[in-house]
Amino acid sequence: MNFRHLRYFVAASEHGSFRKAGVALGVQESTISRRIRDMEDGLGSALFHRHSGGVCLTVAGQRLLSKAQKVLRYINEGAEIVDAVGRGTEGQLRVGIFSSLASGFLQDLLRTFAAEHPGVHVEVADGNPAEHVAAIRQFRLDIAFLTGTLEWPRCETTYLWSERVFVVLPEAHALARKEEVRWHDLAHETFIVSDVPPGQEVHDYLVQRVADLGHHPKIQAQFVGRDNLLTLVAIGSGLTVMSEAATAAHVPGICYRPIIGEVLPFNGVWSPKNDNPALRRFVSMAKTMARRQGLDL
Repeated sequence: MNFRHLRYFVAASEHGSFRKAGVALGVQESTISRRIRDMEDGLGSALFHRHSGGVCLTVAGQRLLSKAQKVLRYINEGAEIVDAVGRGTEGQLRVGIFSSLASGFLQDLLRTFAAEHPGVHVEVADGNPAEHVAAIRQFRLDIAFLTGTLEWPRCETTYLWSERVFVVLPEAHALARKEEVRWHDLAHETFIVSDVPPGQEVHDYLVQRVADLGHHPKIQAQFVGRDNLLTLVAIGSGLTVMSEAATAAHVPGICYRPIIGEVLPFNGVWSPKNDNPALRRFVSMAKTMARRQGLDL
């Protein structure tokens, strides 16, 4: 007994005729009759009484009908789910981030994708680049958005957007009076970074920039998240830096000032072996949005 046999059986029972069932399904009456006979031979019991006006179910056929209808319903529902996943209208998308969602390109992308694909469940995870790329290669993440210009082996990478870099200052700091600051202005300052992502990357970024000026940076790790790190800046524990999207966060006692000439490129990174249809649509949307923003600029 297979799916086709069940379809023929249910159709014949609903129409009361092999001929009418064949018309409804677009197959020959003889095919319906032959497959029903195969079922009966396999089951060892007649499913229909045949008469000049058509067919009607035997007791055995009546017992089978409700089960067959349920099986067909489950198969049809499963096919619809698979079709929806294949078209990217349903499913799951796992996204690794290395930027703030407070504003900017990434927030716009996630909002637009959610509006156009409400059936796709999007999961977002913080993490550092190495963790994200390892998860992508193991298919635990579908895509990650990372800074820099590195090419990650066995991954596809595409540039999508850039963000300016800002220093975060207490409102009473002398540099708060400037509209923009230079790295020379910051060379002797004390910085604080979080111990959670992207804290280590911020630390390395500061070391490189300040060391280029011939100074050894003063950097202190704080075991707090991003929000509390900003509060520590407000009370004078040190300065920190962050990308433009994160400056949408409003914390009393701090201000943001752009660092002249500092821009971070952001890339989408994913595995070319990942066949998630939702990923393909997400990447396509991201590239389209990036092109549009490029034209606007």
